[in-house]
Amino acid sequence: MTIIRTDSSNADFQYLVQFLDQDLAVRDGDEHSFYHQFNAINQLKNCVLLYIDEKPVACGAFKKFEDDTVEIKRMFVLPDFRGNGYASKILAELEIWAKEDGFNFGVLETGLKQPEAIALYQNNGYKLIPNYGQYIGIENSVCYKKAL
Repeated sequence: MTIIRTDSSNADFQYLVQFLDQDLAVRDGDEHSFYHQFNAINQLKNCVLLYIDEKPVACGAFKKFEDDTVEIKRMFVLPDFRGNGYASKILAELEIWAKEDGFNFGVLETGLKQPEAIALYQNNGYKLIPNYGQYIGIENSVCYKKAL
């Protein structure tokens, strides 16, 4: 297993995000276009990839949310590689990187139709908060925060 830090220009990151978007389109159905508008990757400077035998199998990213807070974005593990703790490893690397860059908190949004993601974040210390920003009033959205 190898974990690297990169940005959204990385072809392997773009490759995995294509699968993420396909998965979310199925899960979110008619709501997908609403969420998709907030998930552009063309300017993400903090992306993490996890490789198994030189194959990219998991990714995640963060972007600045507030002066002391990052927003975790674009978390994904290929289906055949789920259940091995790779998402937690990606999340931990993102948190370390954010701390190194001077951030104190992480926030994120996920959907009620993504129970695996909810479990991941809760198991990694994220606490439910009121929906923020564009997610206020969106019934399928749940938001979380963690002190890094």
